[in-house]
Amino acid sequence: MLIVHVFVHVKPEYVEAFKAASVENAQHSVQEPGIARFDVIQQMDDPTRFVLVEVYRTAEAPAAHKETAHYQKWRDAVAEMMAEPRSSIKYANVFPSDEGWG
Repeated sequence: MLIVHVFVHVKPEYVEAFKAASVENAQHSVQEPGIARFDVIQQMDDPTRFVLVEVYRTAEAPAAHKETAHYQKWRDAVAEMMAEPRSSIKYANVFPSDEGWG
């Protein structure tokens, strides 16, 4: 498993549009065979900050995800919404084991 946390800071006027675009992307993403989980979470004390929690089944799955039409639509739609460039950190799961993920 490969877990990626993508940190996003959006301009205040785009919070709702970003949420809508990201939920649509997530709904399609969880249908990809290489994705075990895809969460869109919003910071409670600063609603302009989000984390996308992407759980991939293989090391190759992120590249496949970036080739999908829904990812490219999301990427293009949210580009101007960013208050700063998004960043990410990659993690390996310790628990549960790979068998614990749907």
